[in-house]
Amino acid sequence: MSDVHAEDVRATVQRKYAEAATAVINGSTASCCGSSDSACCGSSDVPLSSLLADRDYSVDETSVLPEAAVLASLGCGNPTALAQLEPGQVVLDLGSGGGIDVLLSARRVGPDGFVYGLDMTDEMLALAERNRAEAGVENVRFLKGEIENIPLPDNSVDVIISNCVINLSADKPRVLREAYRVLRPGGLFAVSDVVVQGSLPDSVRSDMEAWAGCIAGALEEGEYLDGLAAAGFAEASIEMTNTYGADAAGGCCGAASADDASSDGRLISGFIRARKPV
Repeated sequence: MSDVHAEDVRATVQRKYAEAATAVINGSTASCCGSSDSACCGSSDVPLSSLLADRDYSVDETSVLPEAAVLASLGCGNPTALAQLEPGQVVLDLGSGGGIDVLLSARRVGPDGFVYGLDMTDEMLALAERNRAEAGVENVRFLKGEIENIPLPDNSVDVIISNCVINLSADKPRVLREAYRVLRPGGLFAVSDVVVQGSLPDSVRSDMEAWAGCIAGALEEGEYLDGLAAAGFAEASIEMTNTYGADAAGGCCGAASADDASSDGRLISGFIRARKPV
């Protein structure tokens, strides 16, 4: 990783996702840059959420959700399907955004289960709470906080999900340690995230806009697996769900040119699974 400052990353990410939440509230589709008609995502004006998205949500799932929860989805998969949630479980969504995965998880765990959504952005939390109220879901609580400092006690959740968020952190070892801490023994870590196969150049790694766009902070596959093992997890694996061309790393949010960004590696979205030993 190139030299970046965690506070700069956090501030940029927070600003971009506040803009995205505001765009949805104002009736636009969210993107990394605030709204779907923003010109900051390259000359094609294609939002990063379209480039980095493998939206595996079925019509049956989205039809029961508020429209704003769907519009605010900026993920790269469907971690609620990956996790195979069961009734009665306690679930934590890291970086819950507008709440789409929290609301879907609440339906899967049923009235005897509970789902926490954790986000650091006031605008996203307000949007998520509005979506929760509109959906009439009661077994949910949205928490303000950072994924590096999860405001829950040790051994308190059965499953951790996340959708294209861990790559946004400048301190991923701490995120993974915190995830391990709050999981109960035998608990499941099941997230969708952007991963690098190979390497990205420093010009991308040091670009703040590319950090907010789910590119610059993406871990290399081996780094992700090593990080999970270092945190204490077992049975770690990465299942590739989609690959992205050079435009994803080079055409969005002020990142380096596509030719530079594609020189050594490629971006993929993947399902990352691991388990806390019993």
